[in-house]
Amino acid sequence: MTSEFIESTPDVDTALDPIIKETKPPLDSRIGKDAPFVFGQRFLQNENDVFNHNAWDNVEWGEEQINQAKEMIAKQYEEPVRDYEKSLFNANPAKYWDIFYKQNKENFFKDRNWLKIEFPLLFEVTTKEYQEPTTILEIGCGAGNTFFPILSQNENENLKIFACDYSKVAVDLVKSNEIFELQHDKGVAYSSVWDLANEQGELPEDLEPNSVDFVIMIFVFSALHPNQWNQAVSNLSKVLKPGGQILFRDYGRYDLAQVRFKKGRLLQDNFYIRGDGTRVYFFTEEELETIFCKDGGPFNKIKIATDRRLLVNRKKQLKMYRNWLQGVFKA
Repeated sequence: MTSEFIESTPDVDTALDPIIKETKPPLDSRIGKDAPFVFGQRFLQNENDVFNHNAWDNVEWGEEQINQAKEMIAKQYEEPVRDYEKSLFNANPAKYWDIFYKQNKENFFKDRNWLKIEFPLLFEVTTKEYQEPTTILEIGCGAGNTFFPILSQNENENLKIFACDYSKVAVDLVKSNEIFELQHDKGVAYSSVWDLANEQGELPEDLEPNSVDFVIMIFVFSALHPNQWNQAVSNLSKVLKPGGQILFRDYGRYDLAQVRFKKGRLLQDNFYIRGDGTRVYFFTEEELETIFCKDGGPFNKIKIATDRRLLVNRKKQLKMYRNWLQGVFKA
């Protein structure tokens, strides 16, 4: 149930300016050497250069920018989703993800090769030198844009990787891939339909309790209704072994995708329905820490950080701000 696309609506107000940042060493010298949260390497040094490139990294927000985003979101409350439609969208969310993957198949998302930079541990455990038994669980695998880049470069004979999704159509796409079939026969790759927030506390097919070293959740948690968060965290605690880690990336509050929503899209505070019927929530760092670490458990925060990008439409001279959150939590 992964999604990274932007609602197709008119462009947002572009009068918000970034704070200039200092440059960092070349990217090639950093891959695999830093901890996660190395967001990017192109920093705006001079505001006059803003339209010289398509994107700038790690752009800070000022008070004016935040206030403008709040004003745009306030307008969404004037005409939210009608009550009977809320029940319709919340009753069977898997239906809309099935439709999404039937229409888009594996062609919508690009392979997430940036994982090597943001979460280098995933690639350390797939090297030939790393022979420790390791189990990876990707939740919300979609058509395999995270799963297959990891699987295709794996040289660890003791690796197992599970790809699960809420959508049966998505899982069928993964299973139909020749790479999956080959690696499944070797006992490396597994895939099944699994609801992260299932109330029965059931685990993914073929997965032993408390056996996972790394859980990957990329733009997944945002698809859950807020009343499902506690159950989802409980289920995560059942799959991770002591010391296991959750590698998390999702939408941040005031992201472009949030402020662009128009009338008839707001389900409740910071929670929306897209035009295709799929749902999305926009988090703050404080919310994530409360969800995963409240009352002393079940997880400890290793790190939570915000990734802010300034995207530029050079032809139209427009600025568009993206805001994602990234976290690592330890069982």
